[in-house]
Amino acid sequence: MRIIDQVAGSFIEEAGERLAELEAVLLELESDPTNMDLVAQAFRAMHTIKGSGAMFGFETVASFTHQLETVFDEIRNGRLPVTQPLIGLALEARDLIRRLLAGDEASTRLDRDRLVKALRGYLPKDKSNLKQTSSRLQALVDPAAQAKSAPEKTFRVFIRPDPELFRNGTNPMGLLNELAELGNSRVVTHTRSIPDLTEIDPEACYLSWDIILTTRKDANAIRDVFIFVEDRCTVRIDLVDDGVSEETGDDYKKLGEILIERGDITTDCLKTSLAEQKRVGQLLIDKGVVSSEAVEAAVLEQKAVREARAKREAQGQPDASSSIRVAADKLDYLVDLVGELVIAQARLGQLAVTREDAELVSVAETMDRLSAELRDSTLSIRMVPIGTTFGRFKRLVRDLSAELGKEIDLQTEGAETELDKTVIERLGDPLVHLIRNSCDHGVETPAVRQAAGKPSRGTVRLAAYHTGPNVFIEIRDDGAGLDAAAIRAKAIERGLLSPDANPPPSEIYKLIFLPGLSTAKSLSSVSGRGVGMDVVKRSIDALRGSVEVESTRGTGTTIRLRLPLTLAIIEGMLVTVGPSSYVLPMSLVEECVELTQVDVEKAHGNQMAVVRGELVPYLRLRNWFGVEGSRPEIEQIVIASADGLRFGFVVDAVIGQHQTVIKTLGHMYKGIQGLSGATILGDGRVALIVDVSALIRSTSTAAAAVG
Repeated sequence: MRIIDQVAGSFIEEAGERLAELEAVLLELESDPTNMDLVAQAFRAMHTIKGSGAMFGFETVASFTHQLETVFDEIRNGRLPVTQPLIGLALEARDLIRRLLAGDEASTRLDRDRLVKALRGYLPKDKSNLKQTSSRLQALVDPAAQAKSAPEKTFRVFIRPDPELFRNGTNPMGLLNELAELGNSRVVTHTRSIPDLTEIDPEACYLSWDIILTTRKDANAIRDVFIFVEDRCTVRIDLVDDGVSEETGDDYKKLGEILIERGDITTDCLKTSLAEQKRVGQLLIDKGVVSSEAVEAAVLEQKAVREARAKREAQGQPDASSSIRVAADKLDYLVDLVGELVIAQARLGQLAVTREDAELVSVAETMDRLSAELRDSTLSIRMVPIGTTFGRFKRLVRDLSAELGKEIDLQTEGAETELDKTVIERLGDPLVHLIRNSCDHGVETPAVRQAAGKPSRGTVRLAAYHTGPNVFIEIRDDGAGLDAAAIRAKAIERGLLSPDANPPPSEIYKLIFLPGLSTAKSLSSVSGRGVGMDVVKRSIDALRGSVEVESTRGTGTTIRLRLPLTLAIIEGMLVTVGPSSYVLPMSLVEECVELTQVDVEKAHGNQMAVVRGELVPYLRLRNWFGVEGSRPEIEQIVIASADGLRFGFVVDAVIGQHQTVIKTLGHMYKGIQGLSGATILGDGRVALIVDVSALIRSTSTAAAAVG
């Protein structure tokens, strides 16, 4: 029972990926309705879900998907045009399939009946009557009629299933039967890989097949047969006769040429055998370089092509799968283990230095290098393209455009940018809020845009790119821009800003992230209650990221998110204040300078230091965290940069760079401002990780309030 559940779980996971692919293709097809490649891609996704669903007992999913597939088969065959209402219906059907996969079968009955009725309404009552098709489609060649007059082609098809194929519930006989339905099929079974009886695994598949298929179908029709098992089989499809060649049957390749082309023998092997002047097939079998089945398959191919060319009435090799699925919790456990290894390695390094043992130091240095490589390799496994998140927003913008009565296009860039899967999972909701805000508050209605001299269609641009140890995500719209005066007035009305305060626009824009602040003139199902942007800020802060806002009135708004590549292990700057140790994220540290008593006196009580001719404010971590004891005569300032500001943190000493495994703080310490976590040092002591961005914001806000 456990194996069945496991297989069903694998199907649901794969079906989810196919549904995500289907949604992306449908949205692209809506903007390019004549692209038949997209139609074929959508059809294959539906075909996979239907076939796999029936195979694993999801009969309702298979039955409903069949209705959608039938409509797209009409499109694929040129008998039905792609329209916006049809795409909308297909997207609804896609959503219902997802609900069915989630086990929501009973509550979907009415929706299923409605969608099935609507889908059947697109099917012609008499498919042979093409007079009702549009004038555009009448110009197309009917593939069905074309198939009847197509020449018979001959293909060489080779199938080698993975040994685990049976355990996935697949019977290869079904594949062979489907191929036989396409035309005249000649099959040779390869049994060479079957081990001795004492070593055989009764649940493993050891067979492979050569099929010589003469058919009027094309290579795509053959490829569709393997659509459910393309990741679990090695399949080669070669066209050996195109059905129109003027060559005679006697002109076809010799037996040795076919075996070389198939990869069964080498040219040298053939030359050696021919030198003995024996029949090639029997000679090769006698020498043990090729099996009798391989020779039989080559002879069948030779015979089939010769017959096809004499009669004259009568592509591609998908890459073998080089990836495996791994459960997310296994990856998380692996990262935890690597984190513990990093801590143990730090202890080993410190022990080696303390004992002054050259051999131990050498081992520690090797361990340091290997643990760093293992850490980087493990974290790279968790990195996934952010485009997996971007895809869902095209549907969001499409639906919002219809709901708001606007015309909005979503443009995406940098979908290949990689980010830790944990960060991506927690980034979905904030991005939804930001894109909804851009569509509702940013982009204007077509009439307003035209009156302002803009195109009627607005644009929301979603881009991602790497810069150093961070990933930046930008949400940019070409709408009306933020109204600084309206935001200031609303903030004063809500008591969030003093009436006498007159901050610059850049500071006013940040007020949109305060709870309860909204400039919407009316409530809607999209926005207006002042809930959402504060959630975005909290979510990004929890990811140790930051948010920047740029806006030009009448031109548009850009919201820029800065995020760390990973949340598990970071490079940090280890510092000490009295007996305590702290870690500052290395990605934010610019430099370290000395702070003497003379420098303090020159500042006349102001916490400012001159660094390379520039005044930099600073904060003593000793004072902030209440560390007791006297300050050393010469302190160190760690200069960091965050949120566009340079700021200094005064510490007693800088120890150096430290590979930091982040541990979350307990609930008792959750409210302490300025800390984002903790780590364990090599000697077993705990060092606190400083939340640099939060400290800079807190200090800047306090200074502004005093000023």
